[in-house]
Amino acid sequence: MKKNLSILIYSLGSGGAERVTSILLSELRKKYNITLVLMNTTIFYTIPDDVQVVYIEKSFAFEQNIFKLLKLPFLAWKYKKICEKQKIDISLSLLVRPNYINVLSKLMGSRAKCIISERSFLSEELKNHKIHFFIRRTLVSYLYNKADVIVGISKGTTQDLIEMYKITPEKTRVIYNPIDLDFILKEKMNKNLISKQDEFVFVTIGRLDKGKNHELLIKAIEKLKSKKIKLLIIGDGLERKSLENLINQLNVKNKVEFLGLQKNPFQFLFQSDCFVFATNYESFGNVLVEALACELPIISTDCKSGPREVLAPNSNIQIHLKDRIEKEEYGILTPVNDLEKMVASMELMLMNSSIRNNYKEKSQKRANDFHKNKIIQQWLEVFEK
Repeated sequence: MKKNLSILIYSLGSGGAERVTSILLSELRKKYNITLVLMNTTIFYTIPDDVQVVYIEKSFAFEQNIFKLLKLPFLAWKYKKICEKQKIDISLSLLVRPNYINVLSKLMGSRAKCIISERSFLSEELKNHKIHFFIRRTLVSYLYNKADVIVGISKGTTQDLIEMYKITPEKTRVIYNPIDLDFILKEKMNKNLISKQDEFVFVTIGRLDKGKNHELLIKAIEKLKSKKIKLLIIGDGLERKSLENLINQLNVKNKVEFLGLQKNPFQFLFQSDCFVFATNYESFGNVLVEALACELPIISTDCKSGPREVLAPNSNIQIHLKDRIEKEEYGILTPVNDLEKMVASMELMLMNSSIRNNYKEKSQKRANDFHKNKIIQQWLEVFEK
């Protein structure tokens, strides 16, 4: 007889955690009766027909933080009642607020096994917002330790929880994001979507906000000497207008193209020449794994969590570049927010075909480490232990 599993997440929008949730829904429904519990009506990814969808609220994305905080006990009580009604055996939550709600429902008497999944590098995300950081630090330090299992998306994220939030190490597990490698490889067969005209195409994926630092890539494109280059930006967000103004200011409108949100970005990745990632902070960097699966050489900033684990798995994850670039096993790492080093890295990829080909040849091998079958098995071990 199948056990009953609930998955609690804010929405099924276009983010990385939501993409992972869509894979979990597709794969875990073979073994569990799944109830997907949402807090917002945004749905970007497909939900299998046999997954029941329940809302504990239908909130707006831009609610005031104090209101979000005050609602937590009420939402936790509603979630506890849903778990009781659905006879939930295992309750999995992803992202910070759903994690709070999951743990609070346990404290209110829910008997489901409480598993929370932390998807952010929390110390970096709010370091410039002292009040928000203090509130989050207080809640995470108290509530997370009450969960049965705490799953970090990377070693760096998990270490941050242990060191900064005093999370009990024995309760933690690291499970990387899964990718649907079989689906991605099928996209090689799709028709051509990019008119390259002998251009060298750089591509990046990420929401358009300050943290992803697309501004650095646009400035780098302007400084590259070659005229036959293009930067494709997949994603959307609040910074789009500002980035468009920068493009006009630097006169690179013919070299930068916004593609918006894409349910299937792999068609574009397969037809590009190099993936670039300028993020200031990250938890894992799912797009890096997807780029590897699409056989792309990669340039990424060496922020405190994520990219080094993906591109240099045998290196010391405590190292973070300050004044140089590194040609690592599966890609090039550069210091965070360093325009000169980013330009040098992009120039290297642009001019040196042997380096590009070396990374292309290795990419599938590394991508296979994140195959959904391997990752799902790790989740099953957590659920059934």
